[in-house]
Amino acid sequence: MTLKIQFSSFDLECGTDEAGRGCLAGPVTAAAVILPLSFSNSLLNDSKQLSEKNRNILKPIIETEATSFAFQHINETEIDSINILNASIKAMHCSITKLKITPNYIIVDGNKFKSYRNIPHKTIIKGDSKFLSIAAASILAKTYRDLYMEKIHKEFPMYNWKQNKGYPTKEHRAAIKKYGITKYHRKSFRLLPEQYRLDI
Repeated sequence: MTLKIQFSSFDLECGTDEAGRGCLAGPVTAAAVILPLSFSNSLLNDSKQLSEKNRNILKPIIETEATSFAFQHINETEIDSINILNASIKAMHCSITKLKITPNYIIVDGNKFKSYRNIPHKTIIKGDSKFLSIAAASILAKTYRDLYMEKIHKEFPMYNWKQNKGYPTKEHRAAIKKYGITKYHRKSFRLLPEQYRLDI
């Protein structure tokens, strides 16, 4: 399916998306992107449908050609404090705030969002596979979060975050069972199945 350049008739439409919402460790990361109406790239698609290689190819293209882009991490401590949905929305709001140009319309991947500075917005289910700016935001959110997880992997290599990026894989959960948790783990999440006891 060919992705559309924008949803609204506004000239500065921003797409926003997050990555890492379902992870057991690390931040939730969001990005916001305003693309020029002339933007076109046949490779650009939802980041979940792309290989790591193609995401890394697209990242500098998006950053070079975007009218404006920004990203924001919200760390595990704040996730535990305000919950993952609020943290995801806060990350998107912060990303939009950091844009060099204020958008006049916002399109959001998913079905949950809170109004930002009274700028009109639209939530779009699977928006990252329908609109180029949301797809671009999904790629930036994913690649910047992956870079963060690869960095903290060096601090705690036993969890293999450079591979699983903090998602609840069998390998990650086995490491939690063996080594316990780190400062990067989200304590408000179910880190192990109920049959295992984890002292936090």
